[in-house]
Amino acid sequence: MATRMVSTESWQLKNETCRSSVDLDLFLHYSLLPSVAIIMVLSCLEKRARGHQVDERFPLLNRRCGTVIPLDFVGAFDNRWSLGFAFGATANKVMIMFSEGDFLLYVPQWAQAFVLLIGAFEVGLSSYPFFACLSTCFQITGATLGFLYTGFWLVIMVMHIVQCPHGQIIGHYEKIMFYWPSLLCLVFLLSRFVHIFVKTLWIRFRLHLLNEETSFLEVHQAQYVQQLLRKPPLQQSQKSWIQRKVYDWDPYFRFPTRMISMAVLATICLYIFVVIEYYVYSLVLRTLKTLEENFEMLIASNSTSKVVVSGVQHGKELIGITEGVWVVTTFTSCLICVSYVFHILACYRKHMKRLWAGEKQFLPLGFSKLSSSQSVAAIARYSGWQIAYILWGQLVIHTVQCLFGVMFMYSFVLPIKKGQGIEMVKTLGTGMKVFHNFNYFLFFYNVLLGLGACLFRLLCSVIVGAWLIARIDRTIMPKGYEAADMGFRTWIGMLFMDHYHTNPTLVCFCHILVVRNRERQQQQQQQQQRTTNYYHFSNVADFRVLNKARTRWLLLYTLLNNPSLSALRKPQ
Repeated sequence: MATRMVSTESWQLKNETCRSSVDLDLFLHYSLLPSVAIIMVLSCLEKRARGHQVDERFPLLNRRCGTVIPLDFVGAFDNRWSLGFAFGATANKVMIMFSEGDFLLYVPQWAQAFVLLIGAFEVGLSSYPFFACLSTCFQITGATLGFLYTGFWLVIMVMHIVQCPHGQIIGHYEKIMFYWPSLLCLVFLLSRFVHIFVKTLWIRFRLHLLNEETSFLEVHQAQYVQQLLRKPPLQQSQKSWIQRKVYDWDPYFRFPTRMISMAVLATICLYIFVVIEYYVYSLVLRTLKTLEENFEMLIASNSTSKVVVSGVQHGKELIGITEGVWVVTTFTSCLICVSYVFHILACYRKHMKRLWAGEKQFLPLGFSKLSSSQSVAAIARYSGWQIAYILWGQLVIHTVQCLFGVMFMYSFVLPIKKGQGIEMVKTLGTGMKVFHNFNYFLFFYNVLLGLGACLFRLLCSVIVGAWLIARIDRTIMPKGYEAADMGFRTWIGMLFMDHYHTNPTLVCFCHILVVRNRERQQQQQQQQQRTTNYYHFSNVADFRVLNKARTRWLLLYTLLNNPSLSALRKPQ
């Protein structure tokens, strides 16, 4: 015991004297400079959808300096896992922002919200290059800049961990335990940028493939529509136990980027949250151990009564039971919350396929139709709310499980361990006989029993609500009061938004209209080339021709063919 205390004090003293030369808080501020530079470079390469008067004054711009979009939360299916790991790489930055929360004590209360908003904007701007470099159409430039920026962050974090790997709370390798998910995400992003760079160069210099026009119709959406048009097979294939009970993979369905990012970030945030919870648990346990040692010294002084000695023994017993139950329930609550993440993905697929088929019976009556504003607001806040629900749900589930675990230990395990199991069973049997007699003699006073049933109903509601607090895909409110559950309303609004924008049948129909319209325009241009020598005046493919000049040439051509229109024009 003494050796352990000496070793503990040694690494604590060593960590207190350890000062890392890399300050992540300061580096987060400095990282804004390369982040803004990368955003400006990508913006200069990006083209705007429409021209502007500036393009007429500066033709070399050619509609450049467009808006850089980091990712599409509505209907994007590309780079799903890469963007998910990019969110995972930002988890440590969020924790850095929260670690600087002490200075809020010196800020006026009216300004705290603005300070937090500025901090969130700083973290978002620092992480912006991860997403922008993955989503840009200029893949070589994006891969190069993303690789440099990601490698810069990886080197800084490794230096910060290697110089001072231990901590004052958990002890050995504390920072490795805290930062390894973000390091793993950064390594994945580095490999992803290398893959994008090599793949793009191979296509351009070896295969000489031309860039084809992008289509908003995904392959799996087209396959889903084709599968609807086929005749169903006469004999259905037998599904395995995993497909029937756990998960059945559907080749015609893909989760959007938003759901994959939510799942990855929720899992990483859950891990960080459990580590922080273990920090607090270690501090409380250390305080209780110190109190226990003081009580033992008090008992050893032989100046205490038997009541105090008994109370100290019961206190030590409670500390030992609580410690064991807390550790066990940590694993069970984490397992439940992780299973909730995958269950939410399964429920999302099930609900979306029902909406695609026109089935809305699973929705409450008040949610069959939602306004577009509610759907847009729901899809904007869904990911953040879902992660917050999972984190708070883990804390609530862990606390409830710990309380019931301590009750179970005192009610069943300890009596059996002390050899009082038979007496406990006899007590339960006597209690059941007394209950039946009590129920018979107080038949006309069932108000008291109704009160007990009411309390039991309340207890069951609390337990079920605490157990399902992390589930945003189902309401914990009774029927008719689902609208009071803001989380469930967010889930339904997000489903309708995805249903409106990613319905394979609707997207396929719009794709057919766009393709036919494009073919019709090409046919008209070809016909115009064969019938007139002035077809190049209406050629909209050359964006360098000024709109005003093109309009004047068309006006001149019209007036030459129709001289009578000159008298009808305005004098100026």
